[in-house]
Amino acid sequence: MKMSFYPKLAAGNMKKNARTYVPYMLTCIITVAMYYIVKSLSQNPGVKEMIGGGYLSELMFIGSHVVALFAVIFLFYTNSFLVKRRKKEFGVFNILGMEKRHLAWVLGWETAYLALGSLVLGLLLGIIMDKAMYLLVGKIIGGGVPLGFFVSARVIGQTVQIFAVIFLLICINAIRQVHVADPIALLQAGNAGEKEPSTRWLLALAGLVSVGGGYYIAVTVSDPVASLLLFFVAVVLVIIGTYLLFTAGSIALLKILRKNRKYYYRTRHFVSVSGMIYRMKQNAVGLANICVLSTMVLVMVSTTTSLMIGMEDVVRERYPADIMVYFKEDAPQGNQAYIEAIRALQRERGLAVKNEMAYLYLGLSASHEYKYEESHEIGVTSALDSMDELFLITLDDYNAVMKERKTLEEGEVMVYSNRTSYDLPVFKLLGREYRVAEKLDSFVGNGQYSANMCNTIYIVVPDREALLEIYDAQRELLGENARSIRQVYGFDMDADEEEQNAFYNDLLDCMAQNGISAVTEARAEAKSSFISLYGGLFFIGVFLGVLFVMATVLIIYYKQISEGYDDRERFSIMQKVGMSRDEVKSAIHSQVVTVFFLPLIVAGIHVTAAFPLISKLLVLMQLTNTKLFIACTGACFLVFAVMYVFVYNLTARTYYRIVSR
Repeated sequence: MKMSFYPKLAAGNMKKNARTYVPYMLTCIITVAMYYIVKSLSQNPGVKEMIGGGYLSELMFIGSHVVALFAVIFLFYTNSFLVKRRKKEFGVFNILGMEKRHLAWVLGWETAYLALGSLVLGLLLGIIMDKAMYLLVGKIIGGGVPLGFFVSARVIGQTVQIFAVIFLLICINAIRQVHVADPIALLQAGNAGEKEPSTRWLLALAGLVSVGGGYYIAVTVSDPVASLLLFFVAVVLVIIGTYLLFTAGSIALLKILRKNRKYYYRTRHFVSVSGMIYRMKQNAVGLANICVLSTMVLVMVSTTTSLMIGMEDVVRERYPADIMVYFKEDAPQGNQAYIEAIRALQRERGLAVKNEMAYLYLGLSASHEYKYEESHEIGVTSALDSMDELFLITLDDYNAVMKERKTLEEGEVMVYSNRTSYDLPVFKLLGREYRVAEKLDSFVGNGQYSANMCNTIYIVVPDREALLEIYDAQRELLGENARSIRQVYGFDMDADEEEQNAFYNDLLDCMAQNGISAVTEARAEAKSSFISLYGGLFFIGVFLGVLFVMATVLIIYYKQISEGYDDRERFSIMQKVGMSRDEVKSAIHSQVVTVFFLPLIVAGIHVTAAFPLISKLLVLMQLTNTKLFIACTGACFLVFAVMYVFVYNLTARTYYRIVSR
């Protein structure tokens, strides 16, 4: 054959199979564009010059690798639909005289057309959209956006290299599938999966155990630090369990439905259940993929949206005042002179200061062990296991800062726990026992302790003598490693953020000149870093969410088209033996609804079960507003469900048009 024959045949084949090739090529174009955009943003010097741009560049760099990994998995998976639909066609070519090497040339040219079109159009779309995404990032984090247009030849080259390799591997895999199959197997490929699958109860049980184990971890873990370590274990268990349940559990469920005579012996249920049993083996992986992708979309978008919306609360939790000064000196009485020096600077700058706070505290690291039902034994230790941070403050300082008038008797304490609840009536520390007079709902602001990953138990003791008694006891136990009583001074300013930052810089100079040993923090100065970090996470979350939604839609589209062609002959026979078009349509509707909405329902269950675990992870990022997270998760699920229903309507019509021809 002439070499010019192959490119013409490949072009003709793609034109004839436009219904399957066009959506796939659009997906390739969008994936290329998305990779280019994220990679370009990670190397854009303008992003690095934004406030907090270092965080953002790193996030974009990580995001580009996620997109690349996703492109490999997703494009390979969706290409399998195209190869499946074409196998019968290749079998006909083979029988008519085309050898396997000739088919390989055709597949090579088809992949070349696809790769060239995807790269050229994808890069053009990416370059055009790159500036828009750059402006969007600047808008999200509130950074200034310089004029100009950034186009990186290096990023273009990296994009071409990565996707050229992906398309080459896809082509080799397609050629392999055609090469290893004989012509008869290719002709019969469209009927593969028609043999009734056996019920694999052990795999179904393993799926239940795996998902149950992931759910158990998510629901029972109470320590935020432990939740960070166990999160990936739970995710892996749920993903494995999802695939096992869809592949083995779904068949077991359908066979149970078939045994239910009242349900099964109805026209639409009979057709849909029997059809799904025979094809569930090839359906199951696609359904599991849709479920996993849907869960990822819901989790990513809801968490990053919660962080973005709740950022103000996070900043105020971490920075309880506009300026916080944490003195390092061991002798708190000597810090009063330093506080007066700061106040002198306030007067010199003409600042209107409000909400001043000044208090002493003793911080301890402690391991807890439940000795008996109604007590909580605390022993000071340097071990990380089962660790709590203890924050002790006197009643006078607590009342002064919180503007309260609470009272305590000797031997009583008030307790507040910021990560886990403290429900016991007795508190034991270093051999001393205290009765818990009250469990507080809020506490004195201390940003350094709120940023701790482990739980902090805040304790109000009756007076300074009680505080010194605990201080002396831990000093006797730990010697040189004992903690000191420290002092905190904080205040708010009636000034805008620019003036606050200017005063903060002046304060740092003043403290250096006066030899003041302290850690000084400014809310306005730190806020930009939070905006950059959480804004970057929000952008990446939504960006990847869109990518995964696109993948979900395409998998659904191909699955239904593939099934439509497979079911067309079956429904044609049923109409010939007496089923009306309305009965056929009803049966189709029942089958599509059952298959189509199962992944969405399971994804909703996954997200609900993961809620306690994700809430703990958000606590590590200072977001403690559970109601906000619930609202964002619910809103994301509703939006996703509406999109899902829209895709269902399109899919159902396409499916019906195919089977009713």
